[in-house]
Amino acid sequence: MNPKKKEMSRRQFVTSAAALATMASFPVKEAIAAIGKEADEPQTSPTPTDKAGWRDQGVENLAKSPHAKLRNIPVRAVTIHGGFWGARREINVNKSIPTMHDLLEANGRMDNFRRLVGNSSAAQRGPVYSDSDVYKWTEAVGFALQSGDRPALRASAEIVIGEVVAAQEPSGYLNTYYVGDHKSSRMLTQTQTTGHELYNIGHLLQGAVAYYRATGDRKLLDAGIRFVDDFLIPNYGSAPKKPIVSGHPEIEMGLIELYRITGDKRQLDLAGYILEGDKRMDLPEHRTIYMYSGTPFTERTKLEGHAVRAMYACCGATDYYMETGDGSYWNTLEKLWNDMSDTKMYVTGGVGSRSDGEAFGDAYELPNFRAYGESCAAIGNMMWNWRMLSVTGNAKFTDVVERALYNGINSGMSLDGVMYCYRNPLAFDPSTGDKIRNPWYDTTCCPPNLERTFASLPGYFYSTSSDGIYVHLYDNSELDWHLENGTSLKVTQKTNYPWDGNVEMTVTPSQPSEFVVYVRIPGWVDSAQVAVNDKSITGAKAGEYLPIRRRWSAGDRIGLQMAMTPQVLEANPRVADDTGRVAVQRGPLIYCLEELDQPSGVMLSDVALQVGKRPDTEFQTEMKNDLLGGVLLLRHTGLSYDRNEAPNALYSRYTGATERTRRIPLTFIPYYAWANRQPTSMQVWNQVVRS
Repeated sequence: MNPKKKEMSRRQFVTSAAALATMASFPVKEAIAAIGKEADEPQTSPTPTDKAGWRDQGVENLAKSPHAKLRNIPVRAVTIHGGFWGARREINVNKSIPTMHDLLEANGRMDNFRRLVGNSSAAQRGPVYSDSDVYKWTEAVGFALQSGDRPALRASAEIVIGEVVAAQEPSGYLNTYYVGDHKSSRMLTQTQTTGHELYNIGHLLQGAVAYYRATGDRKLLDAGIRFVDDFLIPNYGSAPKKPIVSGHPEIEMGLIELYRITGDKRQLDLAGYILEGDKRMDLPEHRTIYMYSGTPFTERTKLEGHAVRAMYACCGATDYYMETGDGSYWNTLEKLWNDMSDTKMYVTGGVGSRSDGEAFGDAYELPNFRAYGESCAAIGNMMWNWRMLSVTGNAKFTDVVERALYNGINSGMSLDGVMYCYRNPLAFDPSTGDKIRNPWYDTTCCPPNLERTFASLPGYFYSTSSDGIYVHLYDNSELDWHLENGTSLKVTQKTNYPWDGNVEMTVTPSQPSEFVVYVRIPGWVDSAQVAVNDKSITGAKAGEYLPIRRRWSAGDRIGLQMAMTPQVLEANPRVADDTGRVAVQRGPLIYCLEELDQPSGVMLSDVALQVGKRPDTEFQTEMKNDLLGGVLLLRHTGLSYDRNEAPNALYSRYTGATERTRRIPLTFIPYYAWANRQPTSMQVWNQVVRS
């Protein structure tokens, strides 16, 4: 939702989620009787089938997903020590999450719940999707607690959860907007397409699952199950029940993750029904394009419409494939991924180029100043590629995870953790009056989404497979987990990544064992050397995992050395905004120019990068620990055009005259760190001139 266009609906977390009692835990006769009960009769919550292992699940629970090649590792199994992400995560848990709690309180999000039980006289505040802000914050807390107990944070969350659950109606329905005068609009077709009832509940389910996996506390999880069991399943779904549509995809993910906990296949089936669409809704084409739902997912041929909706729909569809193996879904997912990666993704991993509708543009429509690149959309891109990786073990998906994480996502939160970007353009001019970072948006979907992403980050470092372990991301860290055959395993990483391409890993199984360590060689790598116990290993290829099969013993060392030189990138010539321009990347980081770092009086619109035949050798690097939290600067020679004597007319006769220039030093900073000082112009794609 564009915070400046309040008439645009945000994310309708669509339809339902379902969990009556698992058939395994209810007698069949009682289960059938329960299905026939009236919707306003509370029913018993099912016992999770993973009850004994509630702490052992990762960002997703793929332990029993038959079509997932890789299994997630719990957040708690990986400890990040200092380094790049350690510092970021400490700020997130110590400042971002607590201050967001205070902002939710100050902006009426909790009063919305309290007033329903007579504990507040405040009027309802915020858009129709405001409940989801609270649920995403709860999910961030859940992931943070999975990394270690924080009593004060847990106490705050328990108060929030208690007040949320207190507002739930006996029917299972829970929403703070569709009450009172708005009650008659509940679950109407128009409400389902724009009202976010089910979007809100989808985020409740995800928040509840994360909190349950952190603490074992089922209170919020049971509330979500009651909504699904007592309100949704008895009343909505395939005929003869009332139809539902996912006005903002997200519930699909919530339903399937709930199914992975309860084992109740009706939840999976309901997700499949939503992904298929219900012809009884008879929605106009422009609405099903914008929502990216309402028509069969498997008939989609390209990414279009609202970018976050499309990303969340793809996440849900990938989850559905991992449980069902329906080949038509995988064919569609591959087609959509190629469409995105080949024609619609920014170099930062951001997606969604249009401000109007927060939408995907046409192929190669990737403007810079007008780029929308919503933080939530980049997060959705990371989430989708994580799922595609889980299906295949293909490193091309990890490359997108890393690209989005280090750039289009990391830029979304200020370095001090209290200011946020809703959109993430690739060029910016503060003279427009636009303030790119703010502590609060009335549509505040992005801040808690960023917080839950950084809190969950340890869960993205590794996966297990039937034959070993995959190493996805690099930072100072320690894994303490086990292989799928039960062998305990520790892996430590020592590195200065992303500033340096050297990674030292120590592999320590509890007993000598033969298995494979899959070492990721990022796609940006020009050359990489891998050694085990100082003995070289051949076969390392950029954009692939290098499988190292051997009998591993405690203390075995893997050395990974990746050449990390600056690279000058050019866009496909069909990207009109980037014609005659280049971007700079070093390692996983995209770099940009901020005007305040350049010589006095130089405007970025008048600057060009002057490159020779080997531009990668022409940069100078400097580590500045006292700048922007510690960054590696890139310096390169550039040109500044002297346009003071240019014609004042908007148009004039072409003369072919050579513009006057002067050589200047240019200083590049990592894109994620822009807009953390005084307002200044910024550009990722800059003019280029051959020296």
